[in-house]
Amino acid sequence: MVRVANDGADRAQTLPAGAPADGPGASRDHAALAALVEHQQALLAREDEVHRVLVRVVLDGGGLPEVAAAVAGFFGGAATVTTTDGRLLASAGSLEGTDSVTDLPCFDRTGRLLVEDEPVGSRNPSGSADPARAFVRIVAGSSDLGMLGAFSPGPPLSPTDVHMLERAATVAALAITKEQAVAAVEGKYRAEFLRDALAGRAGDPADTASHAASLGWDIDRPLVVVAAETDENDAESTRSAEEVRGLQDRFVRAWTQAVRSRDTSVAVAGFSQEVVVLLPVDADADAETVLRPVGELVRVVRGDGGGGRRTFSTGVSRLVTSPADLPRAYEEALTAVHVGRQVNGDSGVAHFDRLGIYRLLALVPESADLRRFVTESLRELATDDVPENADLRNTLSVLIDTNLNVAETARRLFFHYNTLRYRIAKLERMLGPFTTDPQLRLTLALALRVHRMKGL
Repeated sequence: MVRVANDGADRAQTLPAGAPADGPGASRDHAALAALVEHQQALLAREDEVHRVLVRVVLDGGGLPEVAAAVAGFFGGAATVTTTDGRLLASAGSLEGTDSVTDLPCFDRTGRLLVEDEPVGSRNPSGSADPARAFVRIVAGSSDLGMLGAFSPGPPLSPTDVHMLERAATVAALAITKEQAVAAVEGKYRAEFLRDALAGRAGDPADTASHAASLGWDIDRPLVVVAAETDENDAESTRSAEEVRGLQDRFVRAWTQAVRSRDTSVAVAGFSQEVVVLLPVDADADAETVLRPVGELVRVVRGDGGGGRRTFSTGVSRLVTSPADLPRAYEEALTAVHVGRQVNGDSGVAHFDRLGIYRLLALVPESADLRRFVTESLRELATDDVPENADLRNTLSVLIDTNLNVAETARRLFFHYNTLRYRIAKLERMLGPFTTDPQLRLTLALALRVHRMKGL
């Protein structure tokens, strides 16, 4: 272990006032000064040694895992490299009592470092089982690339340790910029191919699957297309073009990391404002089964809500068994994104098979005729001029969804049976005899869905 603790000897020392310039006292002062200089030289030599070792790691072709391993060795514990918002890029070493460094309380359940709770510098928890740790920023020019952390089971980390970690962060910045440059070239090529495959321009199915295999992707199996689109419209954003590009790059990296940590053969690429994943599923999987792994990926990408990322909505297509069906599936996934956002708002996850009537309503452009249909059908319930209207619309919607099952509706709404009977009578006075007129009931059902979807 290379780590040297700061024992306080690096503080400046001066001769006491009136002390003789020579004699036994002066000899002791000279010896103390010589020891101080020797100590400082040892610290500088040790930092230079650490820097040389890390630079050699990178020059020999090592990446972030090798840099983290070297740092973990210096501190005799563990080391991590994360993105600016805490996503783990690499880790090495171990700490007694943990299977992984991400089991520590400073990481959330998705494995994201809680950067909002971990300040830059050393942190030496007293009276707890948490190990001493320190974090420094990884910076290249004006770009903030991530965080480098060191965890030590030994004594508290000193300012000298933090300074040594900062020297290591400069080498980590070199490794990150190198990886980003390579990833940018590869990512552009992969994205162009996937875009062609989703547009049906990648050749026949056999050629498409073969080309994907050369990129490390297996698309010749049952899969669904998952499209994740940021909720913020970049074309109308007040952010600068550079900031938007940085946010989108981070969004793509988060999805890529989440997918590849599970299966490196899954196709994933980012476009202008979205990320597309060709997620393998069982051939007989239903919508509920498919949504479980998609939901897990979404949860990991969001990182339990930390890090200040933009919200996004996710759409899932039907099953496809051939690359020839990818264009159709991609359109389904985009439809699920857009319709799901209209129906449920931002940040939702929607499956194409679960859109139901909303798929048809999405094809109807918003117009004065559509507004008139909603107003004529729902009458005063079409507006929220009266606070009670929204509550009555919800009661009507649940009644129709339960096929006028009064007992089930009362259970879902937590109403007394007689209270619901009173509300039904009130709704019929306002809207007409929908409990006995199936055509009126259908009209009201459509009007409620248009009102919810279009926000009319």
